[in-house]
Amino acid sequence: MDQDDLTQIAMRAAGLAKKGLMLKLGAVGAVVFLAGLLVLGAMPMGSTAVASTCEDTGPGTGAAAPDSNNSPPAQGSVHQQQIANAKAIAKAAQKLPGRATLIALMTAMQESSMINRPDGNLDSVGLFQQRPTMDWGTKAQIMDPAYATESFLYGRGTNKGLVDVANWQTKPPGDVAQAVQGSAHPELYAGRESEVRTLAKEAGIDLGHGGTDSGAGSTADSDTASGDVPSQCADSATDTSDSGAGGTFTDGTATWKLTNPRSIEDAIAWARTHSGPMSTNGWYRRCLAFVANVYGWNFSGVSYAIDHYKVVPADMRHDGDRHPPPGALMYWDTGHRAGHIAVYLGNGEIASNDVKRLGYIDIVKADFIERTWKAKYVGWTPPYFPKAG
Repeated sequence: MDQDDLTQIAMRAAGLAKKGLMLKLGAVGAVVFLAGLLVLGAMPMGSTAVASTCEDTGPGTGAAAPDSNNSPPAQGSVHQQQIANAKAIAKAAQKLPGRATLIALMTAMQESSMINRPDGNLDSVGLFQQRPTMDWGTKAQIMDPAYATESFLYGRGTNKGLVDVANWQTKPPGDVAQAVQGSAHPELYAGRESEVRTLAKEAGIDLGHGGTDSGAGSTADSDTASGDVPSQCADSATDTSDSGAGGTFTDGTATWKLTNPRSIEDAIAWARTHSGPMSTNGWYRRCLAFVANVYGWNFSGVSYAIDHYKVVPADMRHDGDRHPPPGALMYWDTGHRAGHIAVYLGNGEIASNDVKRLGYIDIVKADFIERTWKAKYVGWTPPYFPKAG
């Protein structure tokens, strides 16, 4: 076999290989072409998909299933989820005037389309797209609509809330939302007002109610039991049906007549009875409300714990004194706006909220607040409530 024969054989082999490759490519192309025809055939001729007319068949419209991070499953269609989440926000905000609910709804609609999302930009999650790494709480906590709403309204950890925004009741809603969220697009919140008003009406949410809390405010850390400090303790009304005689209170030198519904002895007994295992939940960030309730009042009439120290007459204030009589009110500067207040029970003990369990009342040593929260002791006063009711 000479060189020419070898050359011809090589050329024939190359030609066959090329032909085989072309046949394979042609077969693949045919499959793709047929698939394309099927897709085109499924589309209505002469129509264009429009967002406003698309049927809701996206995530959350079928059977619910928990996500990989154990966040709550989405239930129902997107619109049904929006209605449910709007109601949850309104319930969490019901003590504040309806304007607070409106602003919270506008914020949630802009941040998450009112969907309780398990993900978002960076580590943002939930209705308000709050971040665990930014001190808003754990992911599981933020995915709880009530918790997330309370955080937005009252602040959480180092983050301020709606009630911390000066003149939030009269400022444009979008400006208040931006003051809390710190968005890169502050102009977008205001555009949600009309949309959420319509949604609120459909959900039966009253955006014009007055509320029982003026909204002067409170925030608290997400884990006071581990040693963080409630940044603010606000008062809010809590019903109490007990009554008694106020009696008098003395520091050994001066004596003051009290007008509280409960006497000192009855108040201390009430505080002990409602502490520890007998405590009910609902006292989260409400130290001033608790001490007022201890003495039989529905509310103190003052927004911040540390401000109550200032409304008490000067001759009743015992700055820095560490020998309060049983029944006295003790005050601490926590480094935040509102400070903290607790009832002194005697024997070096106080009854206070959020010291062992968030939202509950427990009895601890009076120096717990300084040791664990690193707060500064201010002093004590008699249980005097000049603005209570």
